[in-house]
Amino acid sequence: MDGEHVVPSVLFLASFPPRECGIATFTKDVVNSFDHAYGSSSHIIAVDEPGGEFRRYPARVIGRFSQNDRHTYERIANVIASQPADILNVQHEFGLFGGERGEWIIDVIRKCGKPVVVTMHTILPDPDEQMLRVTRDLCEAAHAVVSLSQTGRQLLIDVYGVDPEMIHVIHHGVPNVPFMPTGPAKATFGIGQRTVISTFGLINRGKGLEYAIEAMQPVVERHPEALYLILGQTHPVVRRQEGESYRESLVARIDALGLRHNVKLVDKYLDDEELLAYLAATDIYLTPYLNPVQIVSGTLAYAVGCGKAIVSTPYLYARELLANRRGFLCDFRDAESISTSLLALLDDPALRRSVERRAYRFGRQMTWPNVAREYERVFASVLPPGEPAMAASA
Repeated sequence: MDGEHVVPSVLFLASFPPRECGIATFTKDVVNSFDHAYGSSSHIIAVDEPGGEFRRYPARVIGRFSQNDRHTYERIANVIASQPADILNVQHEFGLFGGERGEWIIDVIRKCGKPVVVTMHTILPDPDEQMLRVTRDLCEAAHAVVSLSQTGRQLLIDVYGVDPEMIHVIHHGVPNVPFMPTGPAKATFGIGQRTVISTFGLINRGKGLEYAIEAMQPVVERHPEALYLILGQTHPVVRRQEGESYRESLVARIDALGLRHNVKLVDKYLDDEELLAYLAATDIYLTPYLNPVQIVSGTLAYAVGCGKAIVSTPYLYARELLANRRGFLCDFRDAESISTSLLALLDDPALRRSVERRAYRFGRQMTWPNVAREYERVFASVLPPGEPAMAASA
């Protein structure tokens, strides 16, 4: 882009690292990509979960409030109003905020005195009465709404009655990585040329990992070199509630099926560099998730962006991203269906390569630089006419 480009300055409100949750990681990536693209230095308002009040944030976090403390919402609205930023972007997940269905954040949006863009990470196709009301109120309070999928946009229109003109689709961002063979990455992990299947992300019972483990038994019979890596820590909320009981049940299942040589749990919270390294070594990415109405998955987006052959249960986001032969869909809670899809790709390397190429081509629109440009367009669209904005070199 030539010359000086005037872009809005943005204040982001969400969870933020070092908090370990998907929205925190996503927000960090959005902020970093936006600032890199436009030479800006954005600030963050962080929401703390119970027990997270003593977390130490980086200097760019200029305010924080407690999820379940109603009074801190009033204070943070005043903090936002006092900031020089042109726009507030709320990265929204219902579980991040207090009140019925997280409704307390709506007052912050109404009282902060700035145009607000809300990015919706959960949009339910069959909401109960309270969820319907809160979602409608949230969208009405905002100046623009971002959905991370076309499916989510259509739900907002058809189910929630949101004005189509205010809804923008911006895909979940992915790193801009080259399309490469897996051999060099496998060598760095010391796994030779074993065929690698992987799943990553914070672990909880909704991931359906027990079905994926069971599916490995017929896979290993035909491909004894296959290695399934389950990468990630137990979700912090799950760990507080039930400890490591789910992970322990997975380990017991692996032992019972005689799969210790072929299924490994890597109990570690992966940063972006580690995550990309494991994906580079992956031949097939697997998401056996159990929630059919899941509207977005950062792990699936990353796998598409890296050009992986993918097998997934048909939750809403997977059906959209893996359409047009960009991946394989298998049945929910069905180990046999999972193994059938895995074997179709393992038995036919040419098929696997064609699926990889289709996924990679689709993923180019989802790279973080493209996502930053899309966010900038939405932010600029909600500025009042004649409103001054920050100048940044693009």
